[in-house]
Amino acid sequence: MCIVGAGPAGALVAHRLASAGYDVIVLEAGPRFDFEERIERMERSIRPAHPPQSVWDMGGPRDDYTSSGEMHYPLNHARVKGVGGTSLHWQGMVMRLHERDFTGANGGEPWPIDYADLQPYYAAAERRIGVAGAADNPFAPPREEPFPMAAFPPSHSDSLFAPACERLEIATHSVPNARNSESYDGRSACVGYGTCKPVCASGAKYDATVHVRKAEDERARVIDRAPVQRLEHDDAGERIEAAVYATPDGEEHRQEAREFVLAAGGIEIPRLLLLSASEQHPDGLANSSGLVGRYFTEHLAARVGGTIDRPTRQKHVGFNTTETHQFYDSDDHMPIKLEFLNYAGPSPVEDALNADEWGDELLGNLRDTYGNYLEVAGLVQQEARADNRVTLDRSTTDDHGNPVPEIEWSISDRDRATIERANEIQRSILEELDADIEWVVGPDATGPAFHHMGTTRMGTDPASSVVDPNCRTHDLDNCWIASSSVFVTAGAMNPTLTIAALALRVAEDLEKTLAQW
Repeated sequence: MCIVGAGPAGALVAHRLASAGYDVIVLEAGPRFDFEERIERMERSIRPAHPPQSVWDMGGPRDDYTSSGEMHYPLNHARVKGVGGTSLHWQGMVMRLHERDFTGANGGEPWPIDYADLQPYYAAAERRIGVAGAADNPFAPPREEPFPMAAFPPSHSDSLFAPACERLEIATHSVPNARNSESYDGRSACVGYGTCKPVCASGAKYDATVHVRKAEDERARVIDRAPVQRLEHDDAGERIEAAVYATPDGEEHRQEAREFVLAAGGIEIPRLLLLSASEQHPDGLANSSGLVGRYFTEHLAARVGGTIDRPTRQKHVGFNTTETHQFYDSDDHMPIKLEFLNYAGPSPVEDALNADEWGDELLGNLRDTYGNYLEVAGLVQQEARADNRVTLDRSTTDDHGNPVPEIEWSISDRDRATIERANEIQRSILEELDADIEWVVGPDATGPAFHHMGTTRMGTDPASSVVDPNCRTHDLDNCWIASSSVFVTAGAMNPTLTIAALALRVAEDLEKTLAQW
């Protein structure tokens, strides 16, 4: 097995197959990060002089990209290249998609699999990752067993939102989190650093290095700083023979394998397939449909925030503990997931840097003005459209001379209408709290959640999809894709748990395939 990418999907597949006794090699474009450096990275993340990209060493020619379309896409703002991938940076919320997401009832085309197909893999993913949650969500899809750990208790700000939501007949519930509410799988319980995104310094929040280590314990080999330049196929153009990767000294090496899994995310996977064009596949590998890179889909931000006349203990907890899925399954709009933020508003450091006062006067003003912010945030499903896509910008090259990814991104009228509906609900909650509303992130100011979906979509028809229902490419017998890039629709749930469930399903199918050799 050769796996491209050492994020959650690649790590889970590597661990499963290495545990079954197969020879597994993982090629990762970025470096290994020393766990002992996390406190230093956490401290860097809260210092205003350091931009978000610097925390995990993003930027420069290696990570160049271009953005076109109606809206700029800030690709490097929240991704990580390295062993562990963007799970090193993520917030850590892990929800299942709803049944209607798979049927197309929540907008868009149906998936070729349904919720029941993925349900046992969702449960397995929750066990492997370690999820703290509770069965208190009346809108959630069916479960087969309890969460591995108890949910985190509601934050102080949740207790302020709860009465207002009850008066508005909005049902709230806990948030499943991929962080330990108690010791689990050899990792400690959360110790409350509050910097979950972008750095968990304790290791209580799950990241893919957990399963990278497990895979290496089973004799898998992980090569870091080994960006794959292209995939080479056999003379017939039906099977991949090797992944060609570069090392820091500039040399190229050829890694052969029987089966290949692409697990490098929704941007780099289509880019690699397009970079691997050949005489038999002039438009790129796995691209007979012309859809590699198309249907790039995101989750869109909708937010309303402000201040109230009582303490909120903002930023005391660095992750969400309460949300509502009440407005998710609707015939009137696309899915909306609302989140009640306990880390809203500026930090005291930001307030101090922007102040005109000094000394005791500044301290007094900070005490008077800080600590009473609230925000209702939300993720909104973006409509999957073919003209949102990832292509190659041949006018700009990376540090190895390869064309960089170009992202063409815009939002539709349907997207705007759903964001407006989310803003209406959010505003009503803050008005019920008698809050002074100070900001609204609506259709004209929305941005991405940095969830890259849809660029190698799944389907049964090779003319209208890139992979089959088992996530194997239609065009190449031994190329599998474990990524949110196979999503047909985005839903409005954070995608990592679905990525993990699909990866475990791919690993199971691969184990059966390899057993036939």
